[in-house]
Amino acid sequence: MSQFLIITSSKDAASLNMRKKFLDSSRYDFELISDRWDNNVLYKLKSFINSDEEKEQFLQNNDIFLGLTNQRLIFLDNVNFRDTLMDPDMLIFASRHASKLGRPSFLVHTTGNWSGDIRYGGRKKELSIGSALMLKAGYLSFLKYAERKVVNNFSIDLEVSHHGPTNLEKPLIFMELGSTPSEWHHNEGGIIAAHAIIESTIKFTELQREGSQKIGVGFGGTHYAPQFQKLIKKSDVAISYICPKYYIREINNNLINQMLNKNLEEVDYFILDWSGINSKDKEHLLPLLKEYDVPIKKIKEF
Repeated sequence: MSQFLIITSSKDAASLNMRKKFLDSSRYDFELISDRWDNNVLYKLKSFINSDEEKEQFLQNNDIFLGLTNQRLIFLDNVNFRDTLMDPDMLIFASRHASKLGRPSFLVHTTGNWSGDIRYGGRKKELSIGSALMLKAGYLSFLKYAERKVVNNFSIDLEVSHHGPTNLEKPLIFMELGSTPSEWHHNEGGIIAAHAIIESTIKFTELQREGSQKIGVGFGGTHYAPQFQKLIKKSDVAISYICPKYYIREINNNLINQMLNKNLEEVDYFILDWSGINSKDKEHLLPLLKEYDVPIKKIKEF
């Protein structure tokens, strides 16, 4: 049995949009429970409305909670479950996404800081606890629900690991709605994001049960990791952490150890976006990776 906690924030317009879609949904029956979390009310998914037997079976074996924090999600460094009846196995941060491009998008990623820059939360050179299967489940769930024509101008993106929080004792992913206030308040976008978040919990347990995924951590490429997106979409490979090309020189044994030891699943491969790493950076990275008993593969080898 797994417990999932969806975390929303009163400081985040997209997060509140998704929260409203959970609570007002004609698909989900969230009930207010007596337990509280982070000084706010707590909801639990009681049932799927007009759903199939498979989803009801899922809820018999798993719990989904909906929480609210009054802190910004990227700075949520202190999560306490000692005073609650729940003990979640996975945290899903329902968040906004902002970018200079401002393109409408759904996004999923793990968190972590590859350098000493902590302007966006977390600690220096620290990665959060992650799950390659959960990241893949989130990405595939966005793909499933965002195919609807009403949001066909939204991109579905996998981002490299970035920002905080990084020090929580639970595995986590961010599932985001972006990238401007127009999208943060977008009615249909909020509905799709909410559906994808619920679907990701089901898909995660499905991927765990099947046991067919090869697990990787990635190096190279740009922020939206297009080559890694193609890889997890078209093959039985799941990726957790991705270090983009512009942080390769920051990689050291400490960060590699975190990539291996903080991943929920055992890592099968170091996976390189070979064309997305320049020659000087390869000279830095490859000797470090070869110190480990983990096979090194290029994306094109899959």
